[in-house]
Amino acid sequence: MALLAALREIAGEGAVLTAPADRAAYETDWRQLSHHEALCAVLPQSTAEVAAIVKLCAGEGVKIVPQGGNTGLVAGGVPAPGGNQIILNLRRLRQIRALDPVGDTITAEAGATLHAVREAAARANKLFPISFGAEGSAQIGGIISTNAGGMQVLSYGSTRAQVLGLEAVLADGRIWNGLGALRKDNTGLDLKQLFIGAEGTLGIITAATLRLYPAPSAQACALAGVADVAAALELFTRLRHQCGPALTLCEFIDGPAMQLGAAHTPGGRLPFGAPAYVLLELSALDAAATPAATLERLLGETLESGLTQDVVIAQSTREAQGFIAMREAVPEGELREGGAVKHDIAVPLAAIPETVAAIEALVAEKYPDCRLNVFGHLGDGNLHINIRPPAGQTLASLATRKAAITADVEALAVARGGSFSAEHGIGQFRLPGMRAHKSAVDLDLMRALKAALDPQNLFNPGKLLPEKDHI
Repeated sequence: MALLAALREIAGEGAVLTAPADRAAYETDWRQLSHHEALCAVLPQSTAEVAAIVKLCAGEGVKIVPQGGNTGLVAGGVPAPGGNQIILNLRRLRQIRALDPVGDTITAEAGATLHAVREAAARANKLFPISFGAEGSAQIGGIISTNAGGMQVLSYGSTRAQVLGLEAVLADGRIWNGLGALRKDNTGLDLKQLFIGAEGTLGIITAATLRLYPAPSAQACALAGVADVAAALELFTRLRHQCGPALTLCEFIDGPAMQLGAAHTPGGRLPFGAPAYVLLELSALDAAATPAATLERLLGETLESGLTQDVVIAQSTREAQGFIAMREAVPEGELREGGAVKHDIAVPLAAIPETVAAIEALVAEKYPDCRLNVFGHLGDGNLHINIRPPAGQTLASLATRKAAITADVEALAVARGGSFSAEHGIGQFRLPGMRAHKSAVDLDLMRALKAALDPQNLFNPGKLLPEKDHI
């Protein structure tokens, strides 16, 4: 096939994978719910190679699926039905190009893992604050393309807030170099924003300049037991009022979810039983600060008032990491024990208790055989509402009800002024939500941008935007 020969000429013989066994991992999403064949998977190792591949595919009318670490939850980085597409995986573009300790920036290629960027920052006594369980696999380009969140958005903001500049390959093969490191540049449209969260539909991100922060000098972590999500919200409100931005993490995990996470964490052990848990972290830049003492005092007051039922403050970094590991293990535990119908909603903070109550009532009334996990980023109003099949069954047992479950949960969030996708993006799995909840004006504006930047619909077809005749 002439296309494959030309791709090998650009990227090298070993960088074009055509055998089904070699392609399979690139064609299948992390949850193993979506699998569609591509002509091949291509692994370029430079921006110039990416540009040459894009020019070639544009000329041949072959679609391109940009892919990072393939850790997403909405099948945004794997092929959609339709064929005649290649996967462009960027894991070989993994260089840290520069780190500026004075300007607090790092410039990394798209295939650099989140772990690699955080480690490079740490060696310079800096912090890159985006953090989540898949950081060893997730790549910077994919993180930016999905505007990923994580557990420290509370204090630092999502990925969008960390991006100062981008390099991207456009649909005509031109390379846009917007790798500026300026905090202020008011010279027209902020073009990088077009690519952040666009899920690879407008261009292929090949490098980024990112913000760094001073590394905390002291941190303290605690696990608190609470009666329910309303008590958790009151606890967050009180601590945020008293600690301000020093409160760098506040996660809510209901009892069943936390037990599942503990069961799937090596050495995982919950220090106490509770109906629900709140995972907290305080950070300080001042080496003389004592965040552990602050947590002990404030949480002691919540125990006296009855707001919390039990509290354990981590006595070591290892113990703190163990608490966080149990929280991060919840999705993996769900996957290993049959899967879940996952939802990634956000609502205004004040609406969290009534939203969770409405979802609990929904499950009890319409899906009483299912099991509910509620956990997530309490301070951001972002909760993961995951509905598991009956014990001993797999997600396949919910196949006929899956769409209805999702429509019901998303509608409850949107009705309360919320979002049906807070941090996971749209991909393939959230397209029904786009059709149901985005206005015609919203969709028309997005389609206009798509048509302007990618008139051939070359990039990542079948993702982000519901089809409307021809885009």
